[in-house]
Amino acid sequence: METKKNHKIILSTAYLPNLQYFSKLLHEKIVIEQHENYMKQTFRNRCEILTANGIMPLTIPIEHSGTKIKIRDVKIDCSANWQRLHWRTIDTAYRSSPFFVYYADDLMPFYEKKEKFLFDFNCKMLYKLLELTGLKTTVTLSNNYLHDCDMDYRNLISPKNKLEDPVFFPVQYYQVFSEKFGFQPNLSILDLLCNEGNNSYSIISQTIK
Repeated sequence: METKKNHKIILSTAYLPNLQYFSKLLHEKIVIEQHENYMKQTFRNRCEILTANGIMPLTIPIEHSGTKIKIRDVKIDCSANWQRLHWRTIDTAYRSSPFFVYYADDLMPFYEKKEKFLFDFNCKMLYKLLELTGLKTTVTLSNNYLHDCDMDYRNLISPKNKLEDPVFFPVQYYQVFSEKFGFQPNLSILDLLCNEGNNSYSIISQTIK
């Protein structure tokens, strides 16, 4: 399947998205769905990083209402001290990486200031990550639930679909702990940034053909 840059691509919101997600952001027409119902056990509030103990998921806790709720209205459970836990885990995992020190000041505020809604938090984080990686993509939000789209990745980029994507080709790069675990593909963009820095854009570009 050929991916054309002038096609519209729709994505779900995601927390510290993986490289597969970022490979879609190389395209010109990106829409993030804000009117779908929240789905459990997805990357909407979860990411995966590499630590000294292997791949570790980081999950943002949410307030559960017991009923269907639009992703735009999902509230973060601020009673859980998740920000401190996530930042401590990220710092421990990447403090010895070549570029963590260069990005720490840009990322730390997301783990200090409380955000009420998951969607808002993810969007603000995404805009910062686009800036740090040098991607110039213009991202728009859906005005209503989109039933038809050229390329719909809302549910294809998922912890349950391990690289089932014919237009995404993982590229090996330096990773802390690779000597222990070997190269681990498709982790959070955070892993690439901390290990490769300004070379991140080039590596993302190589994941599509």
